[in-house]
Amino acid sequence: MSNSVRKAVIPAAGFGTRFLPFSKSVPKEMLPIVDTPVIQFIVAEAVAAGMTDILIITSRHKKVMEDHFDRFGELEAALVDKGKQAEFDQIVDLTKMADIHFVRQGEAKGLGHAIGMASAHVGNEPFAVLLGDDIMHERAGVLKGMVDAFETHGSAVVALMEVDPSEIGSYGCASTEDFAADRLVKVTGMVEKPSPEVAPSNLAVMGRYIFTPSIFGEIEQTTPGVGGEIQITDAMVALLAKEQLLGYTFSDGRFDTGKKIDYLRAVVELALERPDVGPEFGSFLAEICQREGLV
Repeated sequence: MSNSVRKAVIPAAGFGTRFLPFSKSVPKEMLPIVDTPVIQFIVAEAVAAGMTDILIITSRHKKVMEDHFDRFGELEAALVDKGKQAEFDQIVDLTKMADIHFVRQGEAKGLGHAIGMASAHVGNEPFAVLLGDDIMHERAGVLKGMVDAFETHGSAVVALMEVDPSEIGSYGCASTEDFAADRLVKVTGMVEKPSPEVAPSNLAVMGRYIFTPSIFGEIEQTTPGVGGEIQITDAMVALLAKEQLLGYTFSDGRFDTGKKIDYLRAVVELALERPDVGPEFGSFLAEICQREGLV
C-alpha cells in the first residue's frame, strides 16, 4: 500500500431535506456560495491537499453535479464569441481540477454504505473522505494536516472538533488519549450521537477522514442500525481493535452547509473575503446592521 494519499471520496447522495423545497430539484451540494457551488469548494480542498483522483457518490436526482464538472461546448463557444476570456478560462479550468468520477448509491443505506461503494475505485490505496456539505476554510488546514499525519504515522486519521456538550448528540463522539504530536490525539473509542450525560468527551467527528483500505472489510461486516443504515462510526470502532486511529483536532473554519444558519454564515464570511464583492458587500452589511440596531 502506498503511503501517499492521492484519492478522495465525497459522499453526496443524501436528499438534503433541510433545504426543501430547493433541494427537491437541485442537490444541496449545488447551493451557491456567491457564484461557486458547495461541491466545488470541497473538490478544491481535496486538490489543494494533493489529491488528483476524486470519486463523488451521488444518487439518481444529482446528475447536475456531473454536468458541473463536465465540458459545455455551447457555453464555451458563446463566451469566446463575446470575448469573455476570463469566464471561458474559469469554466474550462473547472473541468481540469482533478480526475473526477461518479458512482450512484442506489439505496439510502447510510454513510458507511456510501463509503463502501468506493472500494473498487480506491483499490489498495489510502484515501480521504470529505463529506459533501462540510466546507473547511483553508486557514484551518485540516485536510492537509491530516494527510501529513497519515504520511508520518501510517495510521487512519479523523477530524475532531470540540463542541458544546449540549450539541454532542448530533455527532459521532470520540474518547481519546494524548499523542506525541501537535494537534493529534489517539482515538480509543467512538460513540454515535450520544446523549451529553454519557458522552465520553466533547470531541465531535467533523466530516473529514483518512482511511486505509482495511476500512472496507469493516464496513462489509457492519450490521445496519437505525433506519437500516450502515454507520461509518461502527466500522471505525471495529477498526480500532486492529489498528491505531488518530484524531486531528481543530477549533474553527468549518461551515456545515447542510444547516441553514451555517450555510448563511458561509455565504457571508466567504463573500466578505472576496476582493470583487467583499468591500461593497461589507458596506451593505454595515448599513443593515446600523439600520436594524444590530451593533
